Amino acid sequence: MSKIDDRELTSRVKTLAKALSSEPATTVIKLLEDLKKDPAPTEEQLRNTKAGVTVGRIRSHQNRDIARLATEIVSKWKKHVDSAKKKDATASPTPRTVASPAPVAAPAVGKPYEGDLEKRHFKTDKVDINRTSSKTRNATIGLFYNALALQNRESIEEVLARAVEVEAAAFSEFNGETEKYRTRARALFSSLRRKDNAKLRRRVLRGEVPASQFVVMTDKELASEEQRAKDEELQKENMKKAQVPMAEKSISDQLKCGKCGQKKVSYSQAQTRSADEPMTTFCECTVCGNRWKFS
Repeated sequence: MSKIDDRELTSRVKTLAKALSSEPATTVIKLLEDLKKDPAPTEEQLRNTKAGVTVGRIRSHQNRDIARLATEIVSKWKKHVDSAKKKDATASPTPRTVASPAPVAAPAVGKPYEGDLEKRHFKTDKVDINRTSSKTRNATIGLFYNALALQNRESIEEVLARAVEVEAAAFSEFNGETEKYRTRARALFSSLRRKDNAKLRRRVLRGEVPASQFVVMTDKELASEEQRAKDEELQKENMKKAQVPMAEKSISDQLKCGKCGQKKVSYSQAQTRSADEPMTTFCECTVCGNRWKFS
């Protein structure tokens, strides 16, 4: 497939920009679909025509089909540029004497965030989250923006585009603004926002986990590696407890929960080691459910 020339690419991008302001969504979608089918432009073409900047901005469009197509086009272009760079580096391993070309403006829309990564918020980042006609959906986009932005330097445009994409996927998967949509959105936000879940945030933000896949992930898949390790340890402990004879649980007001501070603790004991070792006491707070053990 022959590559698209600068003139043709410039013409298509101008037509697309004009359609966004004056044509129905169906026309914009058709233009994007045609652009997606075209051969990916080179890094130099993206820089000269500024096509990437135009298409990149559309990734946060309120129409999810338009936003999705724009995201797919930018991803395709970025992969093409990266592939060309790797091929060029393999063919020319020695340093070049000419200056390196400027970075591609298209996929990397916007500048990396330079503020406090712990305090990123759509309000402090001055982001317009009103991408739909629904206050609930817009608020959900804001939640996802705040979660995805935490501890990440991706540009405002990048984070917003992904937040819009995730919300649209949840809206579609759970049949609109249903109770399940709202409950699931809060659960997804909580999982993304956990400071020990940075790996999940990065994978969703960079598109390694597609939005459609992310919104239906199980609790185990959403959990951080640290949390999974704790859950596995607890499961092993429960299996061990089930295999040894245990005394009937008793309630004690002498044991204090280290989590909520209450003295309403149920406990039982079991010989989990050799007979000459002390018994293991298994405790569970009847107020908050916190569990611990000691020998």
